This record gives sequence, structure tokens and C-alpha cells, in this order.
Amino acid sequence: MSSVAVLTQESFNEHRSGLLPEQSGGGGGSVAAVAGTSVEDAPPTYKEAFPPLPEKAVSPEGTQETANAWTSKIRPLKSSIITQVFHVPLEERKYKDINQFGEGDQAKVCVDIMHKTGAHLELSLAKDQGLSIMVSGKLDAVMKARKEIVSRLQTQASATVAIPKEHHRFVIGKNGEKLQELELKTATKIQIPRPDDPSNQIKISGTKEGLEKAKHEILLISAEQDKRAVERVNIDKVYHPFITGAYNKLVGEMMQETGARINVPPPSVNKTEIVITGEKEQVALAVAMIKKVYEDKKKNATTIAVEVKKSQHKYVIGPKGNTLQEILDRTGVSVEIPPSDSSSETVILRGEPDRLGQALTEVYAKANSYTVSSVTAPSWLHRFIIGKKGQNLAKITQQMPKVHIEFTEGEDKITLEGPTKDVQMVQSQIEAIVTDLISRMDYAEISVDPKFHRHLIGKGGVNINRIKELHKVTVRIPPDNEKSNLIRIEGDPQGVQEAKKELLELASRMENERTKDLIIEQRFHRAIIGQKGEKIKEVRDKFPEVIINFPDPAQKSDIVQLRGPRTEVEKCSKFMQKIVAEMVENSFSVSVPIFKQFHRNIIGKGGSNIKKIREETNTKIDLPAENSNSEMIVITGKKANCEAARNRILAIQKELANITEVDVSIPSKLHNSLIGSKGRLVRSIMEECGGVHIHFPTEGSGIDKVTIRGPAEEVDKAKQQLLALAEEKQTKSHTAELHAKPEYHKFLIGKGGGNIRKVRDSTGARIIFPTADDKDQELITVVGTEEAVREAQKELEELIKSLDNVVEDTMSVDPKHHRYFVARRGQVLRDLADEYGGVMVSFPRTASQSEKVTLKGAKECVEAAKKRMQEIVEDLDAQVTVECVIPQKFHRSIMGPKGSRIQQITRDHNVQIKFPEREDPQAAPPAEAPIQENGEANGEVKEPVDPNAPKKCDTIVISGRKERCESAVEALKALVPVTIEVEVPFELHRYIIGQKGSGIRKMMDEFEVNIQVPAPEQQSDKISITGLANHLDRAKEGLLERVKELQAEQADRTLRSFKLTITVDPKYHPKIIGRKGAIITNIRTEHDVNIQFPEKNDENQDQITITGYEHKAIAARDAIQAIVDELEEMISEDITLDSRVHARIIGARGKGIRKIMDEFKVDLRFPQSGAADPNLVTVTGRPELVDEAIDHLLNLEEEYMADVVENEAKMAYMRPPSGSAAAMDEQRGPSKGFVVREAPWATGNEKAPDMSSSEDFPSFGAPVATKTSPWGPKRF
Repeated sequence: MSSVAVLTQESFNEHRSGLLPEQSGGGGGSVAAVAGTSVEDAPPTYKEAFPPLPEKAVSPEGTQETANAWTSKIRPLKSSIITQVFHVPLEERKYKDINQFGEGDQAKVCVDIMHKTGAHLELSLAKDQGLSIMVSGKLDAVMKARKEIVSRLQTQASATVAIPKEHHRFVIGKNGEKLQELELKTATKIQIPRPDDPSNQIKISGTKEGLEKAKHEILLISAEQDKRAVERVNIDKVYHPFITGAYNKLVGEMMQETGARINVPPPSVNKTEIVITGEKEQVALAVAMIKKVYEDKKKNATTIAVEVKKSQHKYVIGPKGNTLQEILDRTGVSVEIPPSDSSSETVILRGEPDRLGQALTEVYAKANSYTVSSVTAPSWLHRFIIGKKGQNLAKITQQMPKVHIEFTEGEDKITLEGPTKDVQMVQSQIEAIVTDLISRMDYAEISVDPKFHRHLIGKGGVNINRIKELHKVTVRIPPDNEKSNLIRIEGDPQGVQEAKKELLELASRMENERTKDLIIEQRFHRAIIGQKGEKIKEVRDKFPEVIINFPDPAQKSDIVQLRGPRTEVEKCSKFMQKIVAEMVENSFSVSVPIFKQFHRNIIGKGGSNIKKIREETNTKIDLPAENSNSEMIVITGKKANCEAARNRILAIQKELANITEVDVSIPSKLHNSLIGSKGRLVRSIMEECGGVHIHFPTEGSGIDKVTIRGPAEEVDKAKQQLLALAEEKQTKSHTAELHAKPEYHKFLIGKGGGNIRKVRDSTGARIIFPTADDKDQELITVVGTEEAVREAQKELEELIKSLDNVVEDTMSVDPKHHRYFVARRGQVLRDLADEYGGVMVSFPRTASQSEKVTLKGAKECVEAAKKRMQEIVEDLDAQVTVECVIPQKFHRSIMGPKGSRIQQITRDHNVQIKFPEREDPQAAPPAEAPIQENGEANGEVKEPVDPNAPKKCDTIVISGRKERCESAVEALKALVPVTIEVEVPFELHRYIIGQKGSGIRKMMDEFEVNIQVPAPEQQSDKISITGLANHLDRAKEGLLERVKELQAEQADRTLRSFKLTITVDPKYHPKIIGRKGAIITNIRTEHDVNIQFPEKNDENQDQITITGYEHKAIAARDAIQAIVDELEEMISEDITLDSRVHARIIGARGKGIRKIMDEFKVDLRFPQSGAADPNLVTVTGRPELVDEAIDHLLNLEEEYMADVVENEAKMAYMRPPSGSAAAMDEQRGPSKGFVVREAPWATGNEKAPDMSSSEDFPSFGAPVATKTSPWGPKRF
């Protein structure tokens, strides 16, 4: 229960209009006297000139008085939309951080409340940092929003009220309606204990004001239900403070004395009824006490009405109404303040007459304890005064926390409010900051179309940040939602102008910008971009003003977008189209079939051959993997280059083997049928004929030529088969299909295709087996004439049927050979199973020493496998071991890379080769043997070691049939490297080695040899070449050829080192060099010479050195001399040209001056800014050309000066005569205008209203611009 006298509008008007004449005059008689003295000639008062509108009065019956006849006839319409304003004081605000106003949690809460309730919220910050919230909407929505605002934006307090348990249900109401209504009305949360809870305490949480209201309402409900006495006393609201007393002391004392409960409605509740409950005697006593206080105050108290500025009311009220309570406590006078939403400034003091003076003094003291001042500061400087995140302002507010500083956007002033002394100090500090900022800061505004704003900002702000850092300025580009053209630049005056110029240039360049879409196949995008974007970076560096955007790979789009200046986009477009055209040209692909055994020869040692072909033909060559069965080498690049690479690869194959190439003419219409489904038919011919290559022309080309390549015998065989098949196809061709298990296929084909050849020879039909890539691995196709196909099919079916008939057989194999068959995880047995229709071979266990071996499978397969095993056993029985002595140092060379050479010999000769363990040559020799006596050592006689006997580490053991072992020995000895020496002059050795050994490495890779160059200190002319005998001759020839080339180069270098000097005056050097070295570069290129100018610190500054062939050096010297002779003929003349025409002669970006210099072949020099004579221009050139140029310049001056004089004359007429405006004002005389007395702006510190302000005097229907705070516009 508070006694703060903040009245509602209705009660305030009622009290004011109800004052008695003697009461209203009692407190201010002197004022009335002054007001009453008037002079006839004196101007009218403000109230006389502008009488106020009649105020609304309330009749005793509570009915509203009608103002005039019009209002009685018009039935008022009530809007369903209402607006209420709620104020949250600073001390009760949940979010007190000023920096977060309009953003952060506070804004989110407000937006959430609007979504939940459907009401519209507007927030504003009062000068006292309190929060004012205007809520508009339907009544229900406004009430709900109010409850949400109180609970979420205002700090919550809590209180408890005790009423009898049986009264709780009346507080809740039917279905909880009463409780909900009470919560909405008071904007609080009321928690009533459960029926089973013995507690009678009701908990209320909410704002202080809401707590009071809710508590009052609950106690009223309880009092109504209380069986004890209840008394209601109507006491005028203005006397409630006297009944409650200061800080509720008096009412507390009454309750303590009487024992009754007294409920005085809080100031915010517009009720006059005081409710007293308790025992009848207690209630009667309390009522008597209250009426006594009321009667006493009504009789003795008088009122005085004073005017206090509205802005000072809050200082009279004080925080939470404490100042009013303080005045009431000290003086016993109640101070009645009009409500905050009223425009009235009248404050009413009510109390004992002798106390009113003291109370009035205190009211004025409190009102004037704070002052309001302002500092003039351009609005654009406000954010610099505030500082980043309010840092600058925080320094001032920390020192003077009681001063409130307010910045209003768009206004050139800063408002200060607080204690007078503090305000003066803050004012002086801010004025100093403003003066400093004005002296060193400037701003500029430019207009740029919003569509270019994001381009000015750049990706991630790169462009705008660069401009800010470079020119030390801040640039404000409006956000997209503002749709504003205005860009503001602030900072150092010079930086502002430079930034403005750069931004305008950027904007004008963008206006000339265009976007172009290029259609480029997506398969080329990755190649254009390059690895890690290297290639596209080169394009972007070449065209830095063009933005190139590739589509996302997932989009499968071919559109590449270019954006930038029109001309640059066109150039970039042509450049990229050229790149694509080259890629299309380079993407031609051709496949070359090369026999698998020759692939390593095509690769060469260390990849030398294939690398050379790739480099020289500029193609990409891909070879199949080693473990692949494919023989195709794929070449990619330009068509002509691919053909060249193909021919070179075929030439290598032809050179290495007896390969012939035959062309067969077969009608093109038969090609598809000869190739067969997925190439199966032609592949069967190639496999049958020893792997020859058959090349058909491209489909649709109409060419009849078919090329067959391979060994001569096999090519003839393939040719006959191909022609026979073509003839069959032309006459009559028939096809049949049959199925057999894949494991039978090898057996059906037979070793080397023997079995299938027999069937074909006997029937004339062609049998095609599936490849590894075919889906149906059991399908066998028979092609030929109907009769041939029928016979072949019959034979094959019988053969397959017999294979399905599984039999079991045994054979004897000596146990000593068992290990050979089962070694390497049974590799030999696996090979037998693959070759002979999956036959299973079982050997006895090792411990049994049995010779019996079991074979299980198809009868024919078992027989064939048995026969093959017998052949293997015979080979094992006939096996011999031969030793081949080759020094250990050659073993690595013989083995070849990864043992490839030795593996080839093993396969070719069907032998096993075992190399000895390596012996370390650095190991110490064995210790000397002990002295022997009588030729004995420890009782044993040792035979002497033969010094000629081969070392163990040099002996290679070869196992196999005797004749095969002998041929393998020959093959091994052929791999032993031989060394020869070649004489090469010592001075050429370093050129043969090349940079970082590149030259010698290239030769070693090319000729597959090792070349050893002696150490420089040996001064030897001998170079050693080590390698296979058949490689040495080629390597020697290559080395001697290189020596000849180097000797020729050496002779050429001697001729090129001729040197001569020419003496030229240093002043001519820049002219000889030319702009960016253009002239001297041209002479160097034309005569193929090196021209060296003297360094700055050289003694002979006039010496130019020319190096090259003698005749070319002389020609270059003559060319330089000719330039010097021409320069010596030149003269320089100074002429006077009016500086006002210089800019026009020079032209935009120097176009005009360049044109004159090119036309007359002269050099023009205009004076620098600040020169002694700004009109002096120097012309340099040949005499006759200088005269012509001077005449031309003087003619231009004459022409341009006429324009200059004319413009100056025009400008003189356009300027108004000085002092004319002032003279007019003097003639007119000063205008006093309309004068009134006692105007609001004449009393106090307020200034006269600005008539031109649309904000103070808005026109009908025009929107009024709202003032925004320095923290940005409202977000909701």
C-alpha cells in the first residue's frame, strides 16, 4: 500500500476543476494580482490569443457532460483497437545494457510477444533510461501482451498474502476464470496452494505495482467472504496519502491499535473505497479513526497549484515515489502529480497552510536540482563522439554517472541532463571533443545505384575494406532493405576525397559492366580450372577485371558466366573459346594394338622412350597395367600428333620383331558381321593366329581397307581366315549357340588352340568362346554355313557330354617329385586344373611315402592331365644342374629392374636360375692359418686351394634339361655388360654432364648404358661406357655426335663474344633506351646483340658496350649512332602559354598532348604545380618541327582563350551584386511580427517553436518522421 500521489487523468481533472475559488486563490494571491494588472496597449497574453480547449469534467452522477450540441447528436463509435502505454523504470528493467537497445535479447522478446499475442509493440527509451512500451491491438491481445511484458522485460518481485483456506476457491472462480482475469488485470502470476496443502499463503510474483493491485484484490475477495464485519468507506482519493501516512506508517499504526485489517487501494487503482474487515468493535474503531483523519484534513487542508515543467516531474516524484514520501513525512503535505500521459504541468500541493510554503520550497528544490543542456555537434560526428561500442562516451559517463547524454539521429545537437555542476563539466568535455573532430574530420556523400553496392563491397568486403585501410576513412553503404542510393564517406579530408574519387570510378566502371554466358562442355571445366586452380588463376591474372564463375559440378551445367567491363569480357570470352578449341583439338584419341612383349621396349629404360615420344609429339600416351591382358596403347592429343606418335610406336614394334602389315579389301557392309557381337568374332581370329592385330576402319567411313599386323606367317593365316569368313558371310552365314561350364573351355580349346582347330578344320565352322568381360561365361557361339555349324555343334555337344561324365584314375609319381607339384601353394596343380577342365589331382601325405596320385574329372581331361604330368616327371628325371660363372659385380645388371630380365630367361628356356648370396668385398680376410708341422694340421691333411677355382659368390646355378640349361647360360652371358672408352676433350666434359647431370642422364636413358666421366682433378680425356654389347655402338655414336655439337657451339660462342664500345653523351641515354626500353629492345632483337649501359657508379658514364657477332655489333652501333646524330640536331625552345589553357591542350588522360607530340615529332614539357613561371612550356625537337609545333600551340591558345574569357564574363553576370540583399532588408525595415506575452517559450529555457518544422507543425495527412536514437532505428 503506497501513498505516491500519481493521479489518473480523470481524477486529476476532477480535483483541479473542483477547487474552491478561495482555495485556488489562497496559495498564489500574488500571482493573481500580477496577472490582473493589465495595460490597454500591452500585447495580448498567450492564453488570450490562443485559448485552451475546454477540459472534460465529470458530473457527480458520473455521467459525461456534453461539450456542445454537435456531440449530443453524434453517437460516438468505439474502436476495437486500443492503445496502452506501459512504463518500466530503469531499476526494474531486466535488460539494462544500453548498447543492446533495439537488438539482442530485448528485441527477440518483443518480437516473440508480438507473434504470441497478435498485438503491436513499440519501444522507446526515456531520458531516465526507463523503458516505455506502447501496445496496440484488441483489448484481449493488449492485456495478454501486457502480462508478457511485465513477466519478461521487468524484474520480478514476490509477496505472499494470507487469507482463510476456504476463501481460496472464490479467488480461483469457476473453471479458474476469476484467477485468469485477476492475473491479466494485475499482470502478475498468482500461485494458490493445492487443496491438500494446509498452507493458507497465496504467492504473488510480478512488478511492485502489480503485487499491490493483486494483493488488494485478493484481500477484497476474502473480505467479502469473511463472516466477520466488513465496512466500506468512500474517501476522496486525494486524502488517501493522509490516511496511509508517509511510508504507510499511519495506516500500520491504525491496524495495530484496532486489530482490524484496513485495505487502502494503491495509487495506480482508481478507487475511492477503503475496505476495513475484522471484529465489529475493531472495524467501528478503525472507521472512526479514518473518518477523523479525513474530516480533519478536509477542514484544515488547503491546496496550492503550481506550474512545474513536465520534464521535471520525475525529479519531484523521485525513484519509486520516495521523494513524495519524503516531502509528506517532513511537511505533512501531499504532492499530487498529473499522470505521465497527461500534457498538464500543474502540480497540486495539499496540506496545512503553514506547511505549504516549506513543501513548495522542497518541490522547487527537487525540480531544479537537475538541469538540461545541449551541445551543438553535426549529426554525422555523433558516432565518432560515442566511439566504437560506446568507448569514448563510457569514459565520460564513468566520471559523471548521474549525467544522461542523449544523441538524436538527424539533429545537430547532443542533449545533456543531470546535476547542474556535472552537466557543465560534461558539456565542456564534449565541446572539446567536437572542436577537435571538426578540425580534422570531413565527410562526403555520393549517389550510387543500389544494384552496384554489393560489387563495391566485394567478396567478403575485400574492396571496401581495402579502400577504408588505404585512405583511412569509414564508408557507410546503406543495407539492401533501405533502397537508398546515398553512400557516406567520413574521415580525414584528403582521404575522403581520394576514397570518393575511387568509389565513383568503380561505380562508373560497373555501369559499363556486362555479363556473358559461355557454353563450355562440363568435361572441359576441370581442365580449364587446372590442378588447385592454377590454370584459371592465369586467366584471371590476365583479365583481372573479369569475374569468372563456373557452375557446381553437381548441376551438370555447361554455362560459364563472365562478368566485368564490356571490352574485357569480350577479350576474356575469345581467349577462353580459344582454350576450349585447343582442348577439343587435343582431345582426339586413338588406340594402337602392340604385342604385350614389346610394351617394355616402347617404355624404354626408366621410361626414356615413351617420355621422348610424348615430348616430341606433344601427346598423352597411356599403357595398360602389367597384370592386364589388354594390348591397347591409348594416345590422346591433336589428330596429327596422335598419328605421328602411333607411327613411331608401330615402328619400334616393327624394328624389334618380324612384324609385317597387310591390307585386305573387304566390303565395308560386311565389317560389322565380321567383327561380331562386342568384337567376339574378330577376336577369335586374332587369338587363333598368334595374337595378330586386325584393324577395321571407322564405322560409316565407307572404306573397305582392313589392316592385319603381326608375324608374317600368322598374318597370312589371319588373312585367309578373314577372306574365307567374308566369303561365307556374302554367300550364307549361320549361327548356333551352346553352353559349357567355363572350366571346360580351356580343355575344349586345347593347348595352343589345337583341339578347337581340329573341329574347325573338319567342319569348316568358327567356334567363338566368351571373354572375361562377357556376362554369359558359359555361352559358346558357332558361326559358318548351316551344315558346318550343325556338324561342329554335334562334335562339341558330344565332347561336352563326355566331359560331364566324371571318372577317377591313378598314376605313379616318385615321392621325390611330389614337392615340385605341391610347392608354391600348389601352383603347378592349379595350372593343370585351369588347362584341363578343372581336373582334381590328389597327392598322398608326405609321411606315407606312397607313389599313388589320384586324378578326378572328365575322362578326356583326366587323360590329358595324366599325360602332361608324365611329361613333367620325365623333365624332372632328366633335369641337370649347370654352373655359370659370372663376376658378382654384374649380377644386378643381369637381373634387370625388379628381376625382369632373369624372369624372361626363365620363361623362355623353362629353367630355374639361382643366384648366390652376395659377399661383402669390404669384409676382412680370414685369420692366418696356424703353422703346420710335417704338413699336418690337427692330425688332418688339407688339400691346397686352387687359386684359379671360381668363387662361390660368382657362381649362378641353372636347373633344367641339359639343352635348355646350355641355351640359358648363353642368354645370361649375353647380358654381361662390356666397357669401352671414348676419347672426349676434357673441356667439354661439363657440357656433356649438363646442368645437375641432366645431359648425361638423358644419354644413359636413351642408350640404356652407364656413362662414367672422370673426376675433374684427373684432367683425363677418357669417358667410359658400360652396357650390353649391342647397346655400346649406338651409345658411342651418340656420344661422339654430342661432342661435335658442343664443338660447333664452342666455335659459335667465340664468334658471338665480339665486343665494341661507343661513346654517347649520358643525356641521350634515356632517349636511346626509349619508353619502357622499347627502342633499345628493338635494336637488341633486330641485331641479335647484347647492349649494356653504364651503371650509376661507373667511371665512364658515356660508354655503351655492344656484344655479339662482329657484323651485327657494328650494325647495332650504327643504329645507335643514327639516333644520337638525330638527337644532336634537336633544339629546345621555351614559349609562354596561358596556364588557364594548359588543361585543354593536355586533354583527358594526356590524349591531346600525345596527339601533338606524335604529329609534330616533338617533346612537350609543361610546368609542375608551384613552378616559378606557370605559363612556361618547353618544346624539344628538330628545328623545323619545333617551329611548326609552336605555331600550332599558339593557335590553340588563341582559340581556347576566347572560350576562357567568355566563360569568365558569364560568371561575372551570374554573381549577385554584393550588399543588395542587405540593402533590400534595410529599405523594408525590421518586422516585429505577431507578439504575445506570457508565451511558454518566454518563461523558462524553452525556445520558440520552429514554424518551418514539419515535425512541430505537421501538415494534414503527411507522415511525421520519427526521431531515431544513435543506436539505430527500431527493429519492431
